[in-house]
Amino acid sequence: MRNWSVVSGWVFGFGLVCSGCSGGDGDTRTSATLGMTTVTPTTTTATMTTDVGTTDMETGDPTAGSETDGTTEVMTTDPSDSESESESESDSDVTAGMLCGDGNVDDGEECDDGNLDDNDACTSMCLNATCGDGLVNEGVEECDDGNMIDTDTCTSACVAATCGDGIVHEGVEACDDGNDVDDDECSNACASASCGDGQVQPGEECDDGNDVDTDMCLSTCLNATCGDGFVQDGVEQCDDGMETAECNADCTPASCGDGQVNMAAGETCDDQNDVNTDSCVSCQDAVCGDGFVQAGVEECDDGNVNPGDGCDEVCIAECANIGEGNLMAENGTNMGVFYCYNQGDSIDTRARKACHSHFGIGNCCIIQGGYNSLQWGECNQGGGNGTYHWHPDSHPNGHCAPFYVPGDVVSPGWCGTITGSFLD
Repeated sequence: MRNWSVVSGWVFGFGLVCSGCSGGDGDTRTSATLGMTTVTPTTTTATMTTDVGTTDMETGDPTAGSETDGTTEVMTTDPSDSESESESESDSDVTAGMLCGDGNVDDGEECDDGNLDDNDACTSMCLNATCGDGLVNEGVEECDDGNMIDTDTCTSACVAATCGDGIVHEGVEACDDGNDVDDDECSNACASASCGDGQVQPGEECDDGNDVDTDMCLSTCLNATCGDGFVQDGVEQCDDGMETAECNADCTPASCGDGQVNMAAGETCDDQNDVNTDSCVSCQDAVCGDGFVQAGVEECDDGNVNPGDGCDEVCIAECANIGEGNLMAENGTNMGVFYCYNQGDSIDTRARKACHSHFGIGNCCIIQGGYNSLQWGECNQGGGNGTYHWHPDSHPNGHCAPFYVPGDVVSPGWCGTITGSFLD
């Protein structure tokens, strides 16, 4: 029986060796020895032992030992062959152990820096770090989200999205024009330009960043002006958006005499005074018939334009005592001179007014003396020649001729001739 044991490296071989075996009548049985052999990596040994005339251990029949010559053959291999085989196996193991991270750039690797750090120039997969690989290359990339979308938090250049980078960050920025100009259509905060953002944009006159309408800049980004409908604090007293009866066009409270002609209030003039004898009366242009005598223009103004009442339709006096009434009568001198009086005036009052029409308003007095000192005449002139007396009472016979009745006008004053009656 033959047993081969080939060992590569440290291998244990087990062989079954027959020794002193013989055949024949002596019925010598086989002595079997179990042997363990240790073979070094440098020598491989094969042992073959042959017993002549060996008897089968189970049947007892002798084997055909005549086929062998009873010698032991030892086969030894060359140690150099074993060493060559060992090196071949070692090379195979190295090839099988090629790994990313061993520092050697092998086939299929773009790089191998000898580490498994994903944040340097060579990834743990031995691929060159690139923007978009999902790995942040320290010192080179600010971020890397593994995509090439420019509108998220990390741009396709692996730079963190910021206002001013020219890319609109969705959900965060309303605009991004890539500049630091704050007064264009996109502010430095990447907000769309709008009135109230504090920046004066094209089309805006001002922008104070608030929606207050009572300061210098309206919430519409227009400069506050009189007539805008908003009362500017400390500047305007009123602002109705237009001239009204209560507010002038210059945003001052309207009133007659303020110097502002407020047509909404019905004014045609305003000379800032309360004089009624000039061209503007109570903020109305002076006219004949307004009841006020315009100095240098009208002789009279009885509040109407009716002739025959002492002041005609163009405010020319029809009586000599202008302004003392709106009824007329001849003054009794028989000179065609009329005097004015009012309905309800007493005879004494009419006598005074008739005297005024002859001597002038303010120049007539009660003439003392005579019957009862009630006659009106020129002050300080008595009743001598050239004088006139207007009698509001009666003079009885015997005082002097003729007999005087109320209304008589006498010239000269003392006991003169009756020239007429101021009561006609």
